Amino acid sequence: MEMALGFHSSSASMLRPSPSSGHARTSCTPRFPKQLLGASLSPPSVIYKTSLRLRHSKSSVHGTFRCSAAQATEAVPEKKSGLKRRSDIRNIAIVAHVDHGKTTLVDAMLKQAKVFRDNQFVQERIMDSNDIERERGITILSKNTSINYKDTKINIIDTPGHSDFGGEVERILNMVEGVLLVVDSVEGPMPQTRFVLKKALEFGHAVVVVVNKIDRPSARPDYVINSTFELFIELNATDEQCDFQVIYASGIKGKAGLSPDNLADDLGPLFESIIRCIPGPKIDKDGALQMLATNIEYDEHKGRIAIGRLHAGVLRKGLDVRVCTSEDSCRFSRISELFVYEKFSRVPVESVEAGDICAVCGIDDIQIGETIADKASGKPLPAIRVEEPTVKMSFSINTSPFVGRVGKYVTSRNLRDRLYRELERNLAMKVEDGETADTFIVSGRGTLHITILIENMRREGYEFMVGPPKVINKRVDDKLLEPYEIATVEVPEEHMGAVVELLGRRRGQMFDMQGVGSEGTTLLKYKIPTRGLLGLRNAILTASRGTAILNTIFDSYGPWAGDISTRDQGSLVAFEEGTSTSYALFSSQERGQMFIGPGVDVYKGQIVGIHQRPGDLSLNVCKKKAATNVRSNKEQTVVLDTPLDYSLDDCIEYIQEDELVEITPSSIRMCKNPKLSAKKTR
Repeated sequence: MEMALGFHSSSASMLRPSPSSGHARTSCTPRFPKQLLGASLSPPSVIYKTSLRLRHSKSSVHGTFRCSAAQATEAVPEKKSGLKRRSDIRNIAIVAHVDHGKTTLVDAMLKQAKVFRDNQFVQERIMDSNDIERERGITILSKNTSINYKDTKINIIDTPGHSDFGGEVERILNMVEGVLLVVDSVEGPMPQTRFVLKKALEFGHAVVVVVNKIDRPSARPDYVINSTFELFIELNATDEQCDFQVIYASGIKGKAGLSPDNLADDLGPLFESIIRCIPGPKIDKDGALQMLATNIEYDEHKGRIAIGRLHAGVLRKGLDVRVCTSEDSCRFSRISELFVYEKFSRVPVESVEAGDICAVCGIDDIQIGETIADKASGKPLPAIRVEEPTVKMSFSINTSPFVGRVGKYVTSRNLRDRLYRELERNLAMKVEDGETADTFIVSGRGTLHITILIENMRREGYEFMVGPPKVINKRVDDKLLEPYEIATVEVPEEHMGAVVELLGRRRGQMFDMQGVGSEGTTLLKYKIPTRGLLGLRNAILTASRGTAILNTIFDSYGPWAGDISTRDQGSLVAFEEGTSTSYALFSSQERGQMFIGPGVDVYKGQIVGIHQRPGDLSLNVCKKKAATNVRSNKEQTVVLDTPLDYSLDDCIEYIQEDELVEITPSSIRMCKNPKLSAKKTR
């Protein structure tokens, strides 16, 4: 170890791992990252420099690491508690904002750890196994895998990057000791980066910052590191946590390094930083059995599978255990099967030691947050706490004339069972009975959170209707409070005026504006009521001609902002049941934009287009041309506009208080709510 007065030089020597490298001791002391020395923050006068010398058969390679966990590789028993750290396991979660490259980085880690055969076909984004995840290009469910590196097993959990699925991230942080915080080399920390980092710091986890996509032409790593460090300070991180290790990487190329200009040929520096800077799990091997069920999976043959990290004791196949929700609420069960994660699959084992992540079968009624404990002396671990939902939607049975044509499950009992079953693994969601027996109120973190549930139910064969999203308000000291969110909009400069005007009309307050890289785009940051975000995504895309990128995350509850108008135009509503014709649509399209083309079955009350003026307009899209006096009427050429193709998300954003979205396995329609529509239609 060397101690030097002054500051680090801006360049870091490259660390290339070697299979034959010996053990290296590392001591970590709080210190400002070297990239920040030009910032306005005042660095301490003494800085400790840690050099790790790895023995190689031919030469020594030097690398400079800064770790926020001093005892990362040591397994020294702690005198007071009797706990010690396992040095042969690392449990990490990979967290980041959506589209910053987490899943692609995990792909590269799996490939370089030889998880797959050389001749095996491996698709992109291996961890996104869900159909909806692959279609949308986002991670929705957290997933476990593991790799082996230099006799150390690294359990990796890939987490969602979208703020609506923050409940998944909150749960997963109970299972790990450290996180890889992946940050885009151009965008820097984004709203979800702030959320997941705040949670990780509250847990006291070690953080390794990975500046990903470093090969982008407009990459600005110094700015990104500065912004990340400022975010650490803002979130009240400790001195040790602020002294984070920085790794520069290109996930898609499978390269990483300690300097943005000098990447290794593989991800070796990233693996080394995980081993050295993230501590092993702190365990009580001889204590009473304790395991917190952090996630639930379901298998047709094995039933419910509880996933979690073993905190204390040894878990064995066939063991009788106590399942506890609290001290007073316990029941007994038996472990039928036991699995650990090896590479990309679950592997059956006879026993699991404390510190490892495992999957347990045999407890049919286990819930997330319950503790699997020793039968005689087991005590429950603290329950998982997840933040409250902010948006709610009403689910009801399908009442349209087309009900039951394609759906398999159409009754209120089917709908109720499915919604309450979702609560078993989706902790951030709530379901309540509505005003009538066939209506249910579903509350979630955001519109997308509930939309993914709707899409899953639709693919399972359910038919139902949903109402427009509404925010969940609170009343404190007789004052009405509503949820506010932080919205960041990345928009080209030529469209900035239209976007600023749009956000202003929705009660948004700008608090930051800055240029992004050399790509001619501007980053706007707003604090805006959640109500103002409903229907905003489509409006912003229209205002910016499809070039803007909108990201949001819940901030806090604040005073009621007043009335917000989210839609200026009314709807075109069919007043006759039948099949749409080209003849009728040709005259109807003069009134606005149509949702349907010719030959589509419609029913009375169905929304078939957007009216070009405020207020709804009823029209007949099934009218046929009269067959009388054919000779004197010359046949006209009918030219129809291309109908608007609205997705499920678009439909839910579009509808207002007196409208519903009809969900079926084969189609999505919008209609007027018969109970409320009489007031608006003219």
